Amino acid sequence: MSRVCELTGKKAMFGNNVSHAMNKTKRRFDVNLMKKRFYIPEEDKWITLRVSTSALKNINKKGISAVIKEAREKGFLVK
Repeated sequence: MSRVCELTGKKAMFGNNVSHAMNKTKRRFDVNLMKKRFYIPEEDKWITLRVSTSALKNINKKGISAVIKEAREKGFLVK
């Protein structure tokens, strides 16, 4: 399973480790993902999603229903 947020589509970025001597080696910036269960009262069911912590902040701010609706419009969440 790839490390991609199911609501925002965030995925790993790539960059360089840079030493004091300015030597560069490739590295990854992984997404901070969490597996979380959410209750959707409109559909009267629980769903489990792998979401980034920034998506969790959006859910706390806007509500799960609004965030899922946006994700479906953008094509990240298919159901």
